[in-house]
Amino acid sequence: MASPAFEDIAETFDFLDDWEDRYRHVIELGKAMPPLDDSFKVPALKVNGCASQVWLRPLLNGGRFDFQGDSDAMIVRGLIAVLHALYSGLTLAEVLQVDASAELGRLGLNDHLSSQRSNGVRAMVERIRSIASAG
Repeated sequence: MASPAFEDIAETFDFLDDWEDRYRHVIELGKAMPPLDDSFKVPALKVNGCASQVWLRPLLNGGRFDFQGDSDAMIVRGLIAVLHALYSGLTLAEVLQVDASAELGRLGLNDHLSSQRSNGVRAMVERIRSIASAG
C-alpha cells in the first residue's frame, strides 16, 4: 500500500543499479524538499532516537496526513523525503496500515544504512504512527 510518489521512488531505485547512485538520489530528494521554518525546530517537534537532529511537523488536512520535516544531515533529509512520499496524503487509518519496514525494504535501505540511521528511520516512523494514532 504505497502512494504513487513512493512508487516513483521505488521505480527509480529499480533503475539505479549502484547503491552509490541510489544514495545520491536520496540526497537529491532531500535537497528538493522545502526546508522547515526555524520557528518549528523546537523540542516538541524533534524526533528522539536519531543520531542527527530531526524535526517532523504534522499537518492534518481534511482527514489526510501530511508533514513537513527537516534535518541537519543531507542523507537524513532525503530519508524524510522518502517517508513523506510514503505517507503524505493518506488517511490516518491508512497511515497505520502502512508496513514501513517492508516498503522501505523494497528500496534496499535496510541493507545499506548504518544501524544509527536505521534506528533514526524507525524513530521517525514511530513518530508518524503516533501522530496518526492520536489523530
